[in-house]
Amino acid sequence: MKCVFCKAETREQEVEYKEYGISLGTFPGFVCTKCGEVFFEGEVVDKIQQKSKEKGLFGLSRKVKVGKIGDSLMVRIPKEIANFVKLKEGKEVRITPEAKKIIIEN
Repeated sequence: MKCVFCKAETREQEVEYKEYGISLGTFPGFVCTKCGEVFFEGEVVDKIQQKSKEKGLFGLSRKVKVGKIGDSLMVRIPKEIANFVKLKEGKEVRITPEAKKIIIEN
């Protein structure tokens, strides 16, 4: 199999797959020998998706709109994400800008 990005050869190996920083296990995949990109076959993708659903991670990512309160901007954190990171009302968090991202740590 050739890499779809750089066209180099790939090699078959076991690859640890993580979603949101949580390991879903190791799965057979193809790793590009040049750029390191990882590819999985369809049935393996189905297994990964099933593990993601079992751990409550599947579909956790959300698009939200930025609102305004006074002179500040605000973002609502969906309940599922707040539960996942154990965020509660009144808890202090740290907001850090990084390039064009915002990182929120609790």
